[in-house]
Amino acid sequence: MGFLTATEPAPGRTGSGSSEWPASRRYAWVVFALSFGLLLSDYMSRQVLNAVFPMLKADWLLSDAQLGSLSGIVALMVGLLTFPLSLLADRWGRVRSLVIAATMWSLATLGCAVAASYGQMFIGRLFVGIGEAAYGSVGIAVVLSVFPRALRATLSGAFIAGGAFGSVLGISIGGAVAQAYGWRWAYGAMGVFGLVLAGIYAVVVTEKRLAPQPDPAGDGLGTDTRDRLRVLLPRLFSSVSVVSAYIGSGLQLFIAGALIAWLPSYFNRYYDMPTAKAGATAGLFALMIGIGMIAGGIASDRISRRAPIRKWAVAIGCSVGSLVLLMTAFRLPAGPVQLLVLALGALLCAGTAGPGAAMVANLTPAAIAATAFATLTLANSLLGLAPGPAVTGMLADRLGLLGALQLVPLVAVAATGAFLIGRRWYERDLRRLTAPAATAEPKESEVSS
Repeated sequence: MGFLTATEPAPGRTGSGSSEWPASRRYAWVVFALSFGLLLSDYMSRQVLNAVFPMLKADWLLSDAQLGSLSGIVALMVGLLTFPLSLLADRWGRVRSLVIAATMWSLATLGCAVAASYGQMFIGRLFVGIGEAAYGSVGIAVVLSVFPRALRATLSGAFIAGGAFGSVLGISIGGAVAQAYGWRWAYGAMGVFGLVLAGIYAVVVTEKRLAPQPDPAGDGLGTDTRDRLRVLLPRLFSSVSVVSAYIGSGLQLFIAGALIAWLPSYFNRYYDMPTAKAGATAGLFALMIGIGMIAGGIASDRISRRAPIRKWAVAIGCSVGSLVLLMTAFRLPAGPVQLLVLALGALLCAGTAGPGAAMVANLTPAAIAATAFATLTLANSLLGLAPGPAVTGMLADRLGLLGALQLVPLVAVAATGAFLIGRRWYERDLRRLTAPAATAEPKESEVSS
């Protein structure tokens, strides 16, 4: 099994292979829609908490650090468990794993609705994280398995953006429901929505229809699954550029995670907005983050058609742009100008998601696609989504929320450094990583050339 890139055909196929559809177009889009819907449910269940931060703080007299821990524990569990659960899904069945995961996080969200204390809520959130642990990596692997390789960055950015759109819905709808009926009903609505979607997914999407076509070139690794995985797994970290993509993507999502978690509270405290309005306003900024993810993926696909190294330029531009804009925004006085600059910073802060995911897909074997994306999810969670809300909360207890948000954009400096290193090593790594495929299939290579 060779490493597939956006500009080179798979071994044993002609150059048009990048536009081939492994499944029918209609079914592929149905799979995308249902998988995207479950991702919305995933993040709605995760982010509804942020909409009710002010209510929980008042009801249970919680500190900002405690509020941040309720948000961060989900991402932490996702980071810790995504790799082993995704590896299990690669071997046990991706669809079955997704349905079980969605059912678990939905039931755990319903559990949060009846929590009577911080401790009970923490346990409920922990199980939300366990349920969500493998969904992002396995879900995107399922989606990419039924679409042409030429659409990888666009689909990756769009799918990952589902997290931001789910955050929009979770924060906006959760805030409105909480203000009208109480925060417990907000959790209940998210839990029921997830259970309904899980049932539909189980009926419509099947492993048989997702089964990939056999690679005529073969991979020379034998038929035993354990032997194949033992050989393939080291390739997850086989190049400097892939490791740089993991690190840069994770660090950049520290900023996005902090904004999504704390903007509802920021608008509540510094703009005197009630819960519903603060949630709706923060939802608009989460929407900007999601749009930026999609735009970053589309831009990456378009400008890198002839020069794949340009993917790194998109990531670097988004990282530097978010640093400048967000540092400026949180030093401006509250008002329309600040909101405009903040919106532009939000647009760029996660635009690195599409290019990063595409690089991971291109430079890791398809046989462990879910595990490769689990590694990316691990980096995104442990470097970004888990510490982002938690660290911001701890800083807010010492410096105030505004002071904490003024420091958060500085993480983009480290993210930019990682992307610059990846860009420097990219062409060399690509030549080295694609060499085994060319060597293993000399006849096909000669025909293609």
